[in-house]
Amino acid sequence: MKTNNQPVFRLDGAVSDAHLAYFREHGIIQFKNFLDKETLALTIREVEHVQELLLRNNVQKINGIPLKFGTDADGSPLIQRIAFASHYSNVLRSLLKDERLQSLTQLLGNYEGRIGENEKDGLVINHYVNTEASQFRQLGWHTDSPRDLFLGSRILPMLNVGIHLDDCPLENGGLRVLPGTHRQGILKLLFRKKYFIDNNPDKREVGFDIEAGDLTIHDGRLWHRVQQSPWTGEKSRRRVMYIPIITGAYAPKHAQSPTPFYHKLAQAKQYLYGGKPQWATVKGAEKNLAKVNSSSI
Repeated sequence: MKTNNQPVFRLDGAVSDAHLAYFREHGIIQFKNFLDKETLALTIREVEHVQELLLRNNVQKINGIPLKFGTDADGSPLIQRIAFASHYSNVLRSLLKDERLQSLTQLLGNYEGRIGENEKDGLVINHYVNTEASQFRQLGWHTDSPRDLFLGSRILPMLNVGIHLDDCPLENGGLRVLPGTHRQGILKLLFRKKYFIDNNPDKREVGFDIEAGDLTIHDGRLWHRVQQSPWTGEKSRRRVMYIPIITGAYAPKHAQSPTPFYHKLAQAKQYLYGGKPQWATVKGAEKNLAKVNSSSI
């Protein structure tokens, strides 16, 4: 496995021709220092605020998307995957309006794109940490495209935009990709690897040295995974916010949206391998969601 050897890119304004050319070839691009230190600190505080709010109100599901729960390094409750996080924070909502993020739609080529704040899973916060009770340490090989099939539509181009909140050098695990696989045919897109089950390294995969505040963008058709950290506790912590940039008909989610089939499979796996922590109560969660929406901003 090798480190990505791309040029050092910065997104100071709009996407440039050099950015476009690199992305079209590889299906992945990294921008350094997208968030300055002050904005990064504010964003992390807001992420912590959203988690506290959801835990306090025993919310288990947002717009049909289940939250993933675990235990932090100090034994405290932790939400390891939050969907639609910007719905509970003006700061995060404002971040999505950043003109630099809006310019990323150019990476979709001839397709007209938009930031899917209210679609797919919205702004997602992934929180990886290695503890004995962690439910979310790694993520097997997958592309982001088949979810369109599960939702009854054809596969459309999309971008997954990651804002990294922690330093993650290559040796700490993190994002791994197979560059160029965004140009593969439909059979390889669906069957090249066993979705989410296969965690094995690939001799062609590329990893990244990521610093807090960096931005990564990958084409949804690109094969990628998240490598587990070799360390435990605080040293293993990796927080990433993912924003979908999507195309096609506008399809917002709401409180009565059904849970997609692939999330039900993930829930079944969680119950099979340890279940939910005892503090994560399900009873009354949907009723609490309306209260959270009204009191969070």
